[in-house]
Amino acid sequence: MNQLHLQAQIQQLGQIRYTPAGLMALDASLKADSEVIEAGKPRKVSLEIKAVAMGEVARQLQALGVGGSGLFRGFLTHQRNGRGFIAHVTVIEPLAA
Repeated sequence: MNQLHLQAQIQQLGQIRYTPAGLMALDASLKADSEVIEAGKPRKVSLEIKAVAMGEVARQLQALGVGGSGLFRGFLTHQRNGRGFIAHVTVIEPLAA
């Protein structure tokens, strides 16, 4: 099962664009810093990942704005150029600053 649940902050927002089907799309960069337990020991992890949201979720992403934090849910897939992954955000739960 391919599910993404990531608590992160919006680092960058791209320009609004529209798919050939007329859906609004918005690219973003998300940054997550957290601590996880690995092999019984705490480990600090940090990552930055490219993301995209479509339709109403794109509007929510835009409204949250750069610096906004949330719980982002969705799925991962390869980028079009085949280099790396992109998170397709399907649900955003804003977090208070």
